[in-house]
Amino acid sequence: MFQDPLYFDDLQAGDKFTTQCHEVRADDIRRFAEEFDPQPFHLDDAAARGTLFAGLAASGWHTASITMRLLVTSGPKLAGGIVGAGGELEWKVPTRPGDILHVDSEVVELIPSRSRPDRGMLVLRSRTLNQHGEVVQTLTARLMLPRRATAK
Repeated sequence: MFQDPLYFDDLQAGDKFTTQCHEVRADDIRRFAEEFDPQPFHLDDAAARGTLFAGLAASGWHTASITMRLLVTSGPKLAGGIVGAGGELEWKVPTRPGDILHVDSEVVELIPSRSRPDRGMLVLRSRTLNQHGEVVQTLTARLMLPRRATAK
């Protein structure tokens, strides 16, 4: 489905968006961990059983990367792209092999720029959920977003 890009002026607090789904596979968890977060509980199920994860778990950074992919490919199509200016990230429960993730997002706040009238700040809260409805991650992001050009 084609979607026109959304500008700052198109949004309002309370707007909600849901992405498509992504299945997390054990080999993807291990591959990501080998390159970016080589800790035993991300690399080996047997080693992970003796940790607080009690089994193979994806790196939080892997979950964050999946979240970003889902937002870019099937989340709100923001004019100018998803351009971050900061945020807060929390991991609630581990992402496991076989989990099917999707992201629910809500516009929390829109802050027009005082110094740059061509843009504003969008505060977007995104919850990444698994197939059981458990929140595996929350991301509250401050995003730069262009405003629609106005005729003078």
